[in-house]
Amino acid sequence: MRLSRSLSISSLSGLPLWKEESLPVQDLLLFEVSWEVTNKVGGIYTVIQTKAKITVDEWGENYIMMGPYYEHNFKTQVEKCEPPNQAIKAAMDSLINNGSQVHFGRWLIEGSPYVILFDIGAAAWNLDRWKGDLWNACSIGLPYHDREANDSLIFGSLVAWFFKELTDQLQDKPNVIAHFHEWQAGTGLLLSHFRKIPLATIFTTHATLLGRYLCAGNADFYNNLDKFNIDREAGERQIYHRYCLERAAVHCAHVFTTVSQITAVEANHMLHRQPDVVTPNGLNVRKFSAMHEFQNLHSMNKAKIQEFVRGHFYGHLDFDLEKTLFFFIAGRYEFSNKGADLFLESLSRLNYLLRVHKSDVTVVVFFIMPAKTNNFNVESLKGQAVRKQLWDTAQFVKEKFGKRLYESLLRGEIPDMSKILDRDDFTIMKRAIYGTQIVFHPEFLSSTSPLLPMDYEEFVRGCHLGVFPSYYEPWGYTPGECTVMGIPSVTTNLSGFGCFMEEHVSDPSEYGIYIVDRRFRSADESCNQLTQFMFSFCQQSRRQRIIQRNRTERLSDLLDWRYLGRFYMYARHLALSRSFPSEFKMDHLNITQGFRYPRPSSVPPSPSASLHSTPHHSDEEDDDTYDEEEEAERDRQNIKAPFTLGAEPEGKSKQPLENGK
Repeated sequence: MRLSRSLSISSLSGLPLWKEESLPVQDLLLFEVSWEVTNKVGGIYTVIQTKAKITVDEWGENYIMMGPYYEHNFKTQVEKCEPPNQAIKAAMDSLINNGSQVHFGRWLIEGSPYVILFDIGAAAWNLDRWKGDLWNACSIGLPYHDREANDSLIFGSLVAWFFKELTDQLQDKPNVIAHFHEWQAGTGLLLSHFRKIPLATIFTTHATLLGRYLCAGNADFYNNLDKFNIDREAGERQIYHRYCLERAAVHCAHVFTTVSQITAVEANHMLHRQPDVVTPNGLNVRKFSAMHEFQNLHSMNKAKIQEFVRGHFYGHLDFDLEKTLFFFIAGRYEFSNKGADLFLESLSRLNYLLRVHKSDVTVVVFFIMPAKTNNFNVESLKGQAVRKQLWDTAQFVKEKFGKRLYESLLRGEIPDMSKILDRDDFTIMKRAIYGTQIVFHPEFLSSTSPLLPMDYEEFVRGCHLGVFPSYYEPWGYTPGECTVMGIPSVTTNLSGFGCFMEEHVSDPSEYGIYIVDRRFRSADESCNQLTQFMFSFCQQSRRQRIIQRNRTERLSDLLDWRYLGRFYMYARHLALSRSFPSEFKMDHLNITQGFRYPRPSSVPPSPSASLHSTPHHSDEEDDDTYDEEEEAERDRQNIKAPFTLGAEPEGKSKQPLENGK
């Protein structure tokens, strides 16, 4: 059938509708398969969770997620219900009647998508037989000691079994699209392919297995992509069987996608197939009715961080908190991959520059990286306890002072300030100064923490700059989260987010997105560049930082799933046209030029003209050419579709993106 010319999705403000052919969703079923459905392990959980609402809005009850069953997750995250589709119910019953356990319900997230969850443990008695099936299908063997690979085989076998029962029930209508994420779900795609189950299949890799291992081992990864002996490297790391599963799934899928251009180049070398579509990761963006609201949140949460700093540096607080900037880095505790090593060295150089230029700015840096701990640092706890005790004491003495002052004024007397505080008051204050001892149990950043009682979102909003100079980051949600909250951030051209912004924003730094070149510069040059970015940020006045936060927040439209979800729509179109060519034909599209978000209208043409010559200046020095409402309106008009959709690739072996290396 010819696909109709419209979309069932409304355009964002300033964004034209993508005039590609919409799918007859009433005649289709869409399944999304991932190990992280209702089961948080890493970043893929965020992808599928945040994308659920726009997918449900488009597909309704014809969209179902599939994942592993864990009793605790099911009880706390899923509302059990009956399948609305009789063919799905019959397929589930077939598995249940043959000794498997399958659960159905609504995932209690935004959009409330249906989920089918397979009990891995209950089906483990089939493992040896299913290992034989995998070997007969594609000659891939799994070692008995790799629990994760064995579990992925059980999961994939159950998924393929379900799809066989489902398509037997459905016959030809409706057609089924199955989208698999990462190698853990790829086994289901493999078995479905070799059993010739009529599915339109999509496989997405969010990071290649071998790429993550090589970067974790401090390999010079991006400069040697074409030099690695892939089979030997995978074998030496004892992940050859996993690599084979991943690579086979990539080549068996009708459509192969990945999350960024930098990962597309990586996948082409590691997995020997060029991705058909790049599907960037988005977020659910909620706009405030008034621009100043998110600025108010910044001020409010900054005050909470300032209170923590007062306690943490108790006894050594020799700097002005009103002239203090808060930087942070967050993510998995991967010291080199996440760029913590580069960040530390850059901070040392930044400290030198601030001293040489006699800057009155102080930078306090937070490393938000969960790691194994036994307890809180006692000195940190002591500082927070002392700060709280001093505050409580000050409030108590203030209340007594105010009462005595009031009574004195009632008598018509001017109080003797030397007598209004008695000896007991001074004793109480001295006791407060001379401290306490206390021990608490360790917790990560949360609103119940005794050290820093803030949730992650509150903490990010209270900081001035997020710094994420990652070496290996297929996408990078942390700078994206900063952007939608209006907080400037540092990223790199080796992260998917950094490449996306570099490609689609003419001058990212003016919008608060600083991109460090870690691909074409030496480590020392990258370190100097990061240092200069941070030093320039420290030179900004308060007014300049407010203007920049406004601009940063406006870029959030580019990261909204209502916009980036179009890439997934295109992948589904492509999969259907390849798997059911007689029923779904895809017109060749005219290639459109990608759009670059222009420099803000109030910024001078020369970058140097926008910087002050010295690090010391007042807000009054800033000119009055900036008009927030006028600039915001221009930016809204400037947002265009920042991607190119051309004709369907003629062959899977074609590698058109190599010019991006």
